Amino acid sequence: MGTAFWIRRFTFVFILAFIVIVCSQLLKGRVLLYSVTESLTWAALSASIFTAARIYQSRRGKHCAICRDTPEMLNEQSGDKQ
Repeated sequence: MGTAFWIRRFTFVFILAFIVIVCSQLLKGRVLLYSVTESLTWAALSASIFTAARIYQSRRGKHCAICRDTPEMLNEQSGDKQ
């Protein structure tokens, strides 16, 4: 898996975490600036840990059987259909 794959993965997780965290902070009644600041911090931390863990697992040859989102799993899945 190339660098572009992991950058897209990090960006996707970062945006998703940011949206969830900012919405939860706003629902708690926090100020917008505080919500955005906290969301940026925690989204970056969460995306970094998630991506690093997935890279580590990928290098060890362990793929998520539920996700089936890595190129290796997609190739394996298409090979099963033939």
